[in-house]
Amino acid sequence: MSSPLKKIASLLGLSLLAFATVAAVAPAAHSQTLKEIKLDYAYYSPESLVIKRNGWLEEAFKAQGTTVQWVFSRGSNNSLEFLNSGASNFALTSSISALVARVNGQPVRTVYSYLWAEPSALVVQANSPIRNVADIKGKKIAATKGTDPYFFLLRTLDANGLKPSDVEIVHLQHPDGRTALEQGRVDVWAGLDPHMAGAQAGGARFIYRNPAFGLAAFLNTSESFLNDHPQAVRTVLKAYERARRWIIANPKPTAALIAEETKLPANVIELQLARYDFSRPVPGAAHLDAIKPVVPLLQKDGILRRNADVDGPLNSLIDARIATEVVAEK
Repeated sequence: MSSPLKKIASLLGLSLLAFATVAAVAPAAHSQTLKEIKLDYAYYSPESLVIKRNGWLEEAFKAQGTTVQWVFSRGSNNSLEFLNSGASNFALTSSISALVARVNGQPVRTVYSYLWAEPSALVVQANSPIRNVADIKGKKIAATKGTDPYFFLLRTLDANGLKPSDVEIVHLQHPDGRTALEQGRVDVWAGLDPHMAGAQAGGARFIYRNPAFGLAAFLNTSESFLNDHPQAVRTVLKAYERARRWIIANPKPTAALIAEETKLPANVIELQLARYDFSRPVPGAAHLDAIKPVVPLLQKDGILRRNADVDGPLNSLIDARIATEVVAEK
């Protein structure tokens, strides 16, 4: 082949490689038609309750003939199971749970942050002799493995010179943990709102809180859904952004709506909402930085393999392009 032809072939090859690279990382330009879109909703995600109650997504997808199906999640682990099985196209999770899923091979992508909050607190009954973290050694503690309260428990133990083996961790879903505490089957519960706020209103005591352990909560989808249906993702994010702004502007109606959905008193929901920060919807570096101190504890506990690549999944977890555009819209 002559030199000019070699140059042309080389340039053509580079062009094709660049095109292939862009195509591999960018969402499809045109979404495939969706007959149905499936989302989870959860008591720990106020936006999901507002959106579902008002039918905003049903309204938004009606013109395309896309039906909306909702599935109830009791925790991040539950939500990720739905996403992995195809029962849902989106997953409401803690930021740490999303990272763990991605490290373990689930193609999770975070597209929005629906709130920032204290992830948990250690809760005891009103008449419990337990007064501080030192007193929990040898005690039974309820927590939902794979969720923020469980990770909070690991951080609490580490920060106070204790190991997971110094306590007996009883793995229960969040509402069951509260019930076990109230029935005296466990001594301590690593709680999650709104169940934690309900227990607090009923006289339960917090023996340990740490706002410095604050973490983001994520709205996730799968890589394939993001690539195949970017317009559907945009529509969902627009509904979440609408709900976020409505919640900030309407705290009392928000509490009333969530109280009706959860069957909990409005004053309990107000306790829950007081611990939530709705001001950071675009996931980014700060959200990831808050996860990093937990990684060694996850490896020590065997949730993540010690030799697992964490940096790669952490750096590729977030795709904030659509959220950045949606949040910027007036």
